[in-house]
Amino acid sequence: MAHQPVGEALVDMQGVSKIYRMGQVKVPALREVNLRIDSGEITAIVGPSGSGKTTLLNLIGCLDLPSEGTYLLRGRDVRTIGDAPLSRLRGKDIGFVFQDYSLFRRFSALRNVELPHYYATGRGNRPRALELLTRVGLANRVYHKPTQLSGGEQQRVALARALMNEPLMLLADEPTGNLDTKSGDELMDLLSELNAEQGLTVIVVTHDPAISARARRVVHLLDGRVVEDEQQ
Repeated sequence: MAHQPVGEALVDMQGVSKIYRMGQVKVPALREVNLRIDSGEITAIVGPSGSGKTTLLNLIGCLDLPSEGTYLLRGRDVRTIGDAPLSRLRGKDIGFVFQDYSLFRRFSALRNVELPHYYATGRGNRPRALELLTRVGLANRVYHKPTQLSGGEQQRVALARALMNEPLMLLADEPTGNLDTKSGDELMDLLSELNAEQGLTVIVVTHDPAISARARRVVHLLDGRVVEDEQQ
């Protein structure tokens, strides 16, 4: 897996704000955020509901663009990249894991994991998908559909899918929110192992102190602002 050298800036935000419009009303979701995340970090983003955690993650993942300020991803200003190249960048360099798993219910685990490669290249890569499902402990469940899997197993399928295109960073939005404690711990073990073994940059949004305690850095948001940034 090819990664940017550890310690180089992967995410560099300066004065980033995100403002949504509801009719004539401007609703600020993020306010003048300065944030640098280096390659190889494992970072938790925490804060109360409505603090801007998911908005920040969406900006980091280029699912949305800043209203104000500058966001450099690997040194490139995301607002100058263009829609099509930005979409390709998301598909190749960024892996996403969501609280609700976001799996296609009619597809097997194997097909779900292969999908990002289909989107990126127009063809599958079954050997890599099998390798990843084995890596997350699901070698005996590859042909099962999501309805035949537990919540923890579905989230591990989602993790394998997120890794399919060998991303530079993995973004996880409340990945343990629908899991029991044991399954949540197992998922965090996998993320920690991938970070340690492969230098994968991991950014996790969570409200669970037990999960944020597993990160080496915790960024605290309140009312759309970074109010604390601590190393652990």
